[in-house]
Amino acid sequence: MPLFFKRPQDTEQIKGKQPLICPAQMELRGFTRSLGELQWLLLTLVLLYSQTPNATIDSFSVLFLAMVAFVLFVLGFRYLNFFITAKRWKLAIEIVAMVVFISVASWYTGGNASPLISAYLLILIASALTLGKMLTMMLVLLIAAIYLFMAYALHGVALFSLIMFTDLMVRFTPLLLVAYLTTMLAADINFAKQLLAEESYRDEMTGLLNMRGFKKMLDQEIARSQRYGHPLTLMMVDSDKLKATNDRHGHEAGNCLIRMVAETIHLGLRSTDTLARFGGDEFILLLPETSQDRAKLVAERIRNAVANASTTFNGTRLTATVSIGAAVTGQDLTTRDDLMQVADRALYVSKRAGRNLVTLYGSWQELHREAGADGSGRHGDQAS
Repeated sequence: MPLFFKRPQDTEQIKGKQPLICPAQMELRGFTRSLGELQWLLLTLVLLYSQTPNATIDSFSVLFLAMVAFVLFVLGFRYLNFFITAKRWKLAIEIVAMVVFISVASWYTGGNASPLISAYLLILIASALTLGKMLTMMLVLLIAAIYLFMAYALHGVALFSLIMFTDLMVRFTPLLLVAYLTTMLAADINFAKQLLAEESYRDEMTGLLNMRGFKKMLDQEIARSQRYGHPLTLMMVDSDKLKATNDRHGHEAGNCLIRMVAETIHLGLRSTDTLARFGGDEFILLLPETSQDRAKLVAERIRNAVANASTTFNGTRLTATVSIGAAVTGQDLTTRDDLMQVADRALYVSKRAGRNLVTLYGSWQELHREAGADGSGRHGDQAS
């Protein structure tokens, strides 16, 4: 069974309430808090070292000014309403600022021989966890260039002798290994989280999107349809009389039939179309760039394909038919709820008219003329 999952990108909004915070944004906020604590930790580390009796400090006044500048940066960047919304580029700026601060502090406390050089490890770990592999490797190159420059300023051309350069690289290697290993671990963790997120948007039995994932896709496509003025079709597909199959052959046979219907529908769709399981024996389809005439052809093709398909369960041949209701965006259909409600009522018309039929509506007025103004939809059709 192929996977029909399409990853949602945006978080859903609750009507009348503030937008829900998506997991990615929550993760960024957590990184932001941790990075803030790391900044104060680095500042405390430099301050404590500056007060050590045997500390090597070339210019205490410059070191003090560097600490003051770093404090002002943190206060201005983080606490003056700049971090209301967490963004990765903001984290990148903070990490670069930490590199600059530690580099200046190391320069005036012994260069590449300064004990403060080890603070680069904390920065690289933070980068690997928050910025990803590419940016972390770029940061490693930046730190390596700074490290070599400080060594050159201390030793001159003697730095490039085999013994001295080898010794320098041996001392720098732990920084490189920490950056590499942390980046790989962060990538593995992110991959595992992505798989878990995908599972939460997928129907377990069919591999299709569930309604949680589908509604997000629908909101995105409705917005795109309104932005560019292109038609968007939504279809509701219901398997006819599945209850009879369950009663005669058992629920496993019914599940087998549901999977067959899902596979048959999917084979007739484009790569840009989205298929989801609405619940039970019902499916919902989203077809971008699809007008009423095209929607009618697609719906009839799906209906015929399912009617001609079959599967086998315990030696018994199982077949099915489907009823379809479809709606196309227009002047009266501009929201997700409107589109789903009209398609649902159109489906009811197909089932009431005898099943194994397609009903297409493009406006509320046409719907009320055909289905009646009593507002009955799926709840008015008890037969399955």
